[in-house]
Amino acid sequence: MVEKVLSNRELRGVPLGDWMGEKRKVVVDGDEFEVELEYKEGKWEVTVEGTSFVVETEGSQKKQVSRPKRRESRSRKGASGTVSSAIPGKVVSIQKSVGDRVSAGEVVIIIEAMKMQNEIKAPLDGVISEINCAAGERVEANMPLLNIEVENKEEM
Repeated sequence: MVEKVLSNRELRGVPLGDWMGEKRKVVVDGDEFEVELEYKEGKWEVTVEGTSFVVETEGSQKKQVSRPKRRESRSRKGASGTVSSAIPGKVVSIQKSVGDRVSAGEVVIIIEAMKMQNEIKAPLDGVISEINCAAGERVEANMPLLNIEVENKEEM
């Protein structure tokens, strides 16, 4: 279903706040597009280069486009040993080396994003087995930065 997309001139009469969409960049077959997403009446309206499409997803409930959530710093049974940042940025420093023991909640990496330094903490107790970044390197959100292996308590 293709719908008419209003031009800026036509939008002048629309009260502010009526458009509740979100803009995202997507890559399709290597080509990058900026798309506008809006959820209406159980369906997503997607606008790509001036053409609108209606997209239905499995189930009729509203699926929110959400941002990655911050990880809890407390150790949890079954927690992953992969450490990543929820935001893209530049690695300022790596506080530990491969083979170092870390405790849950201990700062392992500092990332600078939007002129602020963000502490990335270990999600669990263990030993650093792999580091996938270097100081000064730019990293993307959710990119694995380092891995922590849980030590077997019986061996200690």
